[in-house]
Amino acid sequence: MIGISDIEAAARLIAGHVVRTPTVESPGLSALLGVPVTAKLELLQRTGSFKARGATAKLLSLSEADRAAGVVAVSGGNHAISVAVMADALGVKATVVMPKSAPARAVEIAEAAGATVRLTDTMDGAFALMSQLQSEGLSLVHPFDDPVVVAGQGTVGLEFADDAPRGEGNGLTDVVVSIGGGALISGVAAALHARLPGVRIWGVETEGAQAMSEALAAGGPQPVRLSSIVSTLSAPTVSQLTYDHVSALVSDVIVVPDAEAVQGTLDLANHAKVWAEPAAGCVVAAARRVLERVGGEARIGLVLCGGNATTSDVISWAERFNLR
Repeated sequence: MIGISDIEAAARLIAGHVVRTPTVESPGLSALLGVPVTAKLELLQRTGSFKARGATAKLLSLSEADRAAGVVAVSGGNHAISVAVMADALGVKATVVMPKSAPARAVEIAEAAGATVRLTDTMDGAFALMSQLQSEGLSLVHPFDDPVVVAGQGTVGLEFADDAPRGEGNGLTDVVVSIGGGALISGVAAALHARLPGVRIWGVETEGAQAMSEALAAGGPQPVRLSSIVSTLSAPTVSQLTYDHVSALVSDVIVVPDAEAVQGTLDLANHAKVWAEPAAGCVVAAARRVLERVGGEARIGLVLCGGNATTSDVISWAERFNLR
């Protein structure tokens, strides 16, 4: 299990390479949900998502020989962007493998950063090619099955705990975090439980990308069939590492439809005045369900994990689900 000392060490390692993103109280979201809401704006992170933290931590932890040989990563979008951009900044040659369903913009950004991009028909195929390239000598920067990466993502929670409102009657009671492979929520949960004892952590997945909730039901990681439009949450399975953290530290994992994740993106634009992707929008939908369970005295924290969706993507999804 990742401890607070691991996360603090990761924070020191990546300092100067990533952004300490704002933690803000949101009057608009508070009015929308009917309780005080504080948001961690990780969508303002370098590369547009929290993924820069774990990628940077892993790259900096490699030996000179491993960096010289190059790295490989697999991603539905944001991890690829972060590995490509941060590897370029650190002088490391990167190969990123993505399914053809990954956002075209993510492919463009990774290529522009100098990474070699390999596309596969499916996410399962992307993970298989990643394993092949690793066996050929490239160092793996895994999106979630790596304690260094989990500790790096945990620095989101470290900052959230330090910067969120404090004091009796003001501190956070419940924090909602998106789940793809589970590194973000694992690290955030470890940090928050250490710094804010008693806070409840809630995970959220979209239907058709529910690897963690299925793992919890089965008692361990299981392969899942992916169908969600939210490619940045679409891990074909979680890892034992992230499963162990979520099963021990997270109150529950809530699954919401794609349409509600897209509506959450629109709500964030209209009420919070921030541009988010559906992987972040889904936390708004999940927060409503959390409030149904815990009551109206809650004080909600939302981790807005990324903003790498184009306007045309969001317009297309909104039209598909007849949303406004």
